[in-house]
Amino acid sequence: MAVSMNSPPILLTFSMPVFLLSDDDLVFPDPSLAREDGILAIGGDLTAKRLLLAYQMGIFPWYNEGEPIIWWSPDPRFVVFPDKIRVTKSLRQVLRNGNFEVTYDTEFRKVITACQQNDRGRGHGTWITTDMLEAYCQLHDEGYAHSTEVWKDGQLVGGLYGISLGKCFFGESMFFKVSNASKVAFVSLAKNLEALGFWMIDCQQETGHLQRLGAECLPRLQFQEILRRNTKEQTIVGKWTDLFSVD
Repeated sequence: MAVSMNSPPILLTFSMPVFLLSDDDLVFPDPSLAREDGILAIGGDLTAKRLLLAYQMGIFPWYNEGEPIIWWSPDPRFVVFPDKIRVTKSLRQVLRNGNFEVTYDTEFRKVITACQQNDRGRGHGTWITTDMLEAYCQLHDEGYAHSTEVWKDGQLVGGLYGISLGKCFFGESMFFKVSNASKVAFVSLAKNLEALGFWMIDCQQETGHLQRLGAECLPRLQFQEILRRNTKEQTIVGKWTDLFSVD
C-alpha cells in the first residue's frame, strides 16, 4: 500500500479567497497568508523552476485529478529531525537481520509509480496525477528529486521519494508491499541524511505512521526560519546512488 507523507486530498470548493497564480509569473505569495486549512494558492504549473521555488518556500502541490493545481503551506508542519528518528527494538532487529537491501536513485520512476498505483488501489483515486509524476521524474533527471528503494529477494517491495534542497529533504510519498519495507526506507534515509548533516525531513502533514518514527509538529514560524537559513546551504545535486551507504 502507499503511505503518503500527507493524507489523501479531498475534492475542494473555494468558499474563501485564495491566490490565483499565473503561468507567466514565477512567484508565490508569502506562506503566512495561507488559509487555516493550509491552502495558499491555485493555478500555475509544475515546471521544475516553480516546484523548486515552492519547496524552497515551504509550499507543495497537492490536488486531485481534474482539479486546478492547489498549493499548500499547512501550519503546523509535520517534520522529522534525523538525529531524533525513533527506531523500536523490533524495527532495529529488522534492520539488522539483512532480509532487505536498500538502494538510492536506482529506480525513481518505479518508486513514484508504485506510490501512485497503490494509492489508487485503495479506492479513492490518487493525488499523484500523471502530470505530477512526470514533473517529479523531471526533477529527478535534474538531480533534485531522489528515491530510496527497498528490495527483498530481488523484488522492489518498498520505497519513498522526495526533494532535496540544501540541508532539508521534502518527503512526498512512501509505499510498501511487505511489512516494514517503508519503515526501512525511511529510517535508512534518515540515518544517511544525519551523517551528511541534514537538518530536517519535511513530512508535510501529520500521520500516525510517521509519528511512530519520531515525527513532530513544528509551528510554521519555526519551519520557515529553518527554510530561511537553508537557502544559504549548498544542495547536493545529482544521483545519490553512490553517495550513501547501503544496508
